[in-house]
Amino acid sequence: MLSIDIEGDDLSKLKKEAGGHRIQRIPPTERRGRVHSSTVTVAVIDPKEAVAVAFNDRDFKIEWYSGTGAGGQHRNKHQNSCRITHLPTGTIATSQCRSRDNSLAEAKEAILDRLNGRNRTYHRIELSVERKQQVGSGERGDKMRTYRFQDNTAKDHQTGRQAPLDRVLMGNFDLLW
Repeated sequence: MLSIDIEGDDLSKLKKEAGGHRIQRIPPTERRGRVHSSTVTVAVIDPKEAVAVAFNDRDFKIEWYSGTGAGGQHRNKHQNSCRITHLPTGTIATSQCRSRDNSLAEAKEAILDRLNGRNRTYHRIELSVERKQQVGSGERGDKMRTYRFQDNTAKDHQTGRQAPLDRVLMGNFDLLW
Protein backbone atom coordinates (compact mmCIF):
# COMPACT_ATOMS: atom_id res chain seq x y z
CA MET A 1 0.00 0.00 0.00
CA LEU A 2 1.34 3.40 -1.00
CA SER A 3 0.27 6.49 0.91
CA ILE A 4 0.70 10.00 -0.48
CA ASP A 5 0.03 13.08 1.62
CA ILE A 6 -1.52 15.93 -0.35
CA GLU A 7 -2.15 19.21 1.43
CA GLY A 8 -4.33 22.09 0.36
CA ASP A 9 -6.16 20.25 -2.44
CA ASP A 10 -9.90 19.92 -2.42
CA LEU A 11 -10.64 16.38 -1.23
CA SER A 12 -13.82 16.12 -3.32
CA LYS A 13 -11.77 16.58 -6.51
CA LEU A 14 -9.30 13.94 -5.43
CA LYS A 15 -12.10 11.47 -4.62
CA LYS A 16 -12.82 11.37 -8.38
CA GLU A 17 -9.54 9.46 -8.72
CA ALA A 18 -10.73 6.64 -6.45
CA GLY A 19 -11.28 3.27 -8.11
CA GLY A 20 -9.47 0.96 -10.51
CA HIS A 21 -6.98 2.31 -13.05
CA ARG A 22 -5.79 0.21 -15.99
CA ILE A 23 -2.42 0.75 -17.65
CA GLN A 24 -1.78 -0.66 -21.13
CA ARG A 25 1.63 -0.65 -22.78
CA ILE A 26 3.81 -2.57 -25.19
CA PRO A 27 7.15 -3.24 -23.49
CA PRO A 28 10.31 -2.74 -25.58
CA THR A 29 11.16 -6.41 -25.05
CA GLU A 30 7.84 -7.62 -26.51
CA ARG A 31 8.65 -9.18 -29.91
CA ARG A 32 5.12 -9.91 -31.05
CA GLY A 33 3.68 -6.49 -30.21
CA ARG A 34 1.27 -7.78 -27.57
CA VAL A 35 -0.27 -5.26 -25.20
CA HIS A 36 0.45 -5.79 -21.50
CA SER A 37 -2.23 -4.63 -19.04
CA SER A 38 -1.80 -3.85 -15.37
CA THR A 39 -4.30 -2.58 -12.85
CA VAL A 40 -3.92 -0.48 -9.76
CA THR A 41 -6.59 0.56 -7.27
CA VAL A 42 -6.71 4.03 -5.77
CA ALA A 43 -8.43 5.07 -2.54
CA VAL A 44 -8.60 8.70 -1.38
CA ILE A 45 -9.08 8.84 2.38
CA ASP A 46 -9.05 11.83 4.71
CA PRO A 47 -6.24 11.18 7.22
CA LYS A 48 -8.18 12.10 10.35
CA GLU A 49 -7.19 10.48 13.61
CA ALA A 50 -9.43 8.73 16.12
CA VAL A 51 -10.71 11.11 18.79
CA ALA A 52 -9.32 10.47 22.26
CA VAL A 53 -11.77 10.17 25.13
CA ALA A 54 -11.44 12.78 27.88
CA PHE A 55 -12.47 12.17 31.45
CA ASN A 56 -15.81 13.97 31.88
CA ASP A 57 -17.34 13.54 35.34
CA ARG A 58 -20.91 13.37 33.94
CA ASP A 59 -20.09 10.26 31.88
CA PHE A 60 -18.51 8.27 34.73
CA LYS A 61 -19.79 6.78 37.95
CA ILE A 62 -17.19 6.34 40.70
CA GLU A 63 -17.80 3.87 43.55
CA TRP A 64 -15.62 3.14 46.58
CA TYR A 65 -15.55 -0.21 48.37
CA SER A 66 -13.46 -2.27 50.74
CA GLY A 67 -10.77 -4.33 49.07
CA THR A 68 -10.64 -8.09 49.04
CA GLY A 69 -7.80 -10.43 49.80
CA ALA A 70 -4.96 -10.29 52.29
CA GLY A 71 -4.41 -7.09 54.28
CA GLY A 72 -6.15 -7.61 57.57
CA GLN A 73 -8.04 -4.96 59.46
CA HIS A 74 -6.81 -2.01 57.34
CA ARG A 75 -8.01 -3.62 54.12
CA ASN A 76 -11.44 -4.52 55.54
CA LYS A 77 -12.06 -1.25 57.41
CA HIS A 78 -11.13 1.39 54.80
CA GLN A 79 -12.82 1.91 51.46
CA ASN A 80 -9.76 2.50 49.30
CA SER A 81 -10.72 0.39 46.26
CA CYS A 82 -12.23 2.18 43.28
CA ARG A 83 -14.66 1.06 40.60
CA ILE A 84 -15.31 3.42 37.66
CA THR A 85 -18.16 2.79 35.22
CA HIS A 86 -18.43 4.61 31.89
CA LEU A 87 -22.17 5.19 31.72
CA PRO A 88 -22.65 5.47 27.90
CA THR A 89 -20.86 2.18 27.16
CA GLY A 90 -21.08 0.25 30.44
CA THR A 91 -17.30 -0.29 30.50
CA ILE A 92 -15.95 -0.93 34.03
CA ALA A 93 -12.45 -0.57 35.47
CA THR A 94 -11.43 -1.36 39.04
CA SER A 95 -8.33 -0.80 41.11
CA GLN A 96 -7.31 -1.88 44.62
CA CYS A 97 -4.41 0.12 45.99
CA ARG A 98 -3.39 1.10 49.50
CA SER A 99 -4.56 4.71 49.07
CA ARG A 100 -7.70 6.22 47.51
CA ASP A 101 -5.69 8.58 45.29
CA ASN A 102 -3.66 5.75 43.77
CA SER A 103 -6.77 3.61 43.23
CA LEU A 104 -8.61 6.46 41.52
CA ALA A 105 -5.65 7.34 39.27
CA GLU A 106 -5.10 3.70 38.30
CA ALA A 107 -8.79 3.09 37.53
CA LYS A 108 -9.04 6.30 35.47
CA GLU A 109 -5.99 5.31 33.43
CA ALA A 110 -7.33 1.79 32.86
CA ILE A 111 -10.79 2.90 31.72
CA LEU A 112 -9.43 5.62 29.41
CA ASP A 113 -7.05 3.08 27.84
CA ARG A 114 -9.96 0.72 27.16
CA LEU A 115 -12.19 3.44 25.72
CA ASN A 116 -9.43 4.87 23.51
CA GLY A 117 -8.55 1.38 22.27
CA ARG A 118 -12.20 0.86 21.39
CA ASN A 119 -12.30 4.20 19.52
CA ARG A 120 -9.16 3.31 17.55
CA THR A 121 -10.71 -0.03 16.56
CA TYR A 122 -13.94 1.61 15.35
CA HIS A 123 -11.89 4.21 13.47
CA ARG A 124 -9.86 1.51 11.69
CA ILE A 125 -13.07 -0.31 10.74
CA GLU A 126 -14.57 2.91 9.31
CA LEU A 127 -11.43 3.54 7.22
CA SER A 128 -11.43 -0.04 5.99
CA VAL A 129 -15.08 0.17 4.89
CA GLU A 130 -14.47 3.51 3.14
CA ARG A 131 -11.40 2.12 1.34
CA LYS A 132 -13.32 -0.99 0.23
CA GLN A 133 -16.19 1.12 -1.14
CA GLN A 134 -13.80 3.26 -3.18
CA VAL A 135 -11.59 0.48 -4.50
CA GLY A 136 -14.24 -2.13 -5.28
CA SER A 137 -13.05 -5.57 -6.29
CA GLY A 138 -10.12 -4.36 -8.41
CA GLU A 139 -11.37 -6.40 -11.37
CA ARG A 140 -11.43 -5.14 -14.95
CA GLY A 141 -15.08 -4.13 -14.78
CA ASP A 142 -14.36 -1.70 -11.92
CA LYS A 143 -12.02 0.47 -13.94
CA MET A 144 -12.22 4.24 -13.62
CA ARG A 145 -9.60 5.17 -16.14
CA THR A 146 -7.35 3.59 -18.80
CA TYR A 147 -3.88 4.85 -19.66
CA ARG A 148 -2.71 3.66 -23.11
CA PHE A 149 0.97 4.35 -23.67
CA GLN A 150 1.07 2.95 -27.22
CA ASP A 151 -1.25 5.64 -28.61
CA ASN A 152 -0.68 8.32 -25.92
CA THR A 153 -4.28 8.46 -24.68
CA ALA A 154 -5.94 8.51 -21.27
CA LYS A 155 -9.66 7.77 -21.06
CA ASP A 156 -11.94 8.36 -18.09
CA HIS A 157 -14.72 5.76 -18.19
CA GLN A 158 -17.11 7.77 -15.94
CA THR A 159 -17.13 10.92 -18.08
CA GLY A 160 -16.20 9.33 -21.41
CA ARG A 161 -13.53 11.99 -21.98
CA GLN A 162 -10.14 11.35 -23.57
CA ALA A 163 -6.97 13.41 -23.25
CA PRO A 164 -3.31 13.14 -24.27
CA LEU A 165 -1.56 10.83 -21.82
CA ASP A 166 1.59 12.96 -21.50
CA ARG A 167 -0.50 15.95 -20.35
CA VAL A 168 -2.47 13.85 -17.86
CA LEU A 169 0.75 12.41 -16.41
CA MET A 170 1.98 15.98 -15.84
CA GLY A 171 -0.95 16.46 -13.43
CA ASN A 172 -3.66 17.86 -15.72
CA PHE A 173 -6.38 15.51 -14.50
CA ASP A 174 -8.98 18.22 -15.05
CA LEU A 175 -8.82 17.36 -18.77
CA LEU A 176 -10.63 14.13 -17.92
CA TRP A 177 -13.13 15.49 -15.38
